[in-house]
Amino acid sequence: MNPQSPQATADTQRSREQVRQAHALVADLFERRPALYWFDFLVTISASWAFTALYFAAAGGPAFLALAAIPASIGFFRAGTFIHEIVHFRGDEMRAFKWAWNLLLGFPLLMPWILYRNHIEHHSRMHFGTPRDGEYLPLAAAPPIETVKYLLQIPLLPILALLRFGLLGPLSHLHRGLREWLLTRASAAITNPYYRKRFPNRHEPELVRSEWFCFGWILLLATLTAFGPMQAIHWVMAWALLALTMGLNWLRNLAAHGYGHSGEAREHIEQIGDSINLTGQTWLTCWFFPVGLRYHALHHLLPGLPYHQLGRAHRRLVEGLPDDHPYHACNHPDYFRVVGRLLAGSWRHRGRADVIRRWQSGH
Repeated sequence: MNPQSPQATADTQRSREQVRQAHALVADLFERRPALYWFDFLVTISASWAFTALYFAAAGGPAFLALAAIPASIGFFRAGTFIHEIVHFRGDEMRAFKWAWNLLLGFPLLMPWILYRNHIEHHSRMHFGTPRDGEYLPLAAAPPIETVKYLLQIPLLPILALLRFGLLGPLSHLHRGLREWLLTRASAAITNPYYRKRFPNRHEPELVRSEWFCFGWILLLATLTAFGPMQAIHWVMAWALLALTMGLNWLRNLAAHGYGHSGEAREHIEQIGDSINLTGQTWLTCWFFPVGLRYHALHHLLPGLPYHQLGRAHRRLVEGLPDDHPYHACNHPDYFRVVGRLLAGSWRHRGRADVIRRWQSGH
């Protein structure tokens, strides 16, 4: 391996020092409060399923459907964001919570937490902001059609999940080639459709268990449709509810980063420069960025901080970090301004396709 240049070495040292500065200010905030996780999640998911029951009862016409579907989807979205916390748990930490999350949300909504294990790569210095990052698309550095294509995926997401767990998952155990394709192309929760990476062998037992639980749920619903109270319209209603739920996260994700990287690996502190904290305390921020997601730049700076400490940590960092620390530039008051900046960047690159071609090639 070639040694780093003096400038690269200096950049690495400066990056590490800036991270240490931040860590020192919040070193006492890394302990999780399991009881809060359980209370928060169980209250949220219970309310979501209650509204879902009202939604499927459909006794009051279209207006009643909307009044039930909207809070149900918001609740599922909020409860679903605990997946982000789960993948940052250490080893077997809060194992019972992982099972509860899967049983009450992950399996029924066909998004078991193990599919999100690739999120850890999103924090890697070698992967973040590159074509190897499953959660990064250079939308601000690519023509507007890429943003349109990103948004058009939303109604397809529930259908793809149904195909993945209801058909391809079981069949893949009968055909080695299909299994390898599925493990490489359809076993990660990603927003980068060009991401290609084989699912790790060490996590396959958890994935296989999750696949059979999801398939069992689909089989139960199919049986209820064939012999019980479910009808075809209920599948359409389920699709609409899931599309709305997943769409909320898809739209939220537009303000997670600036999405202006062209594919080069970045130092840890450089991830912060392309990450967003939404500091405006508005109803949209509270609703659209639950479970600490509004502090996305802070999460990239110190990924181990639990969600219930992020607000406190943010206030300390704003007050305690030196004025030239890059963290200060990550704070934005308004979701729409952040998305507007992304769209403006995309428009400036409307005649260029070189960056997105790099993503398509995977290199």
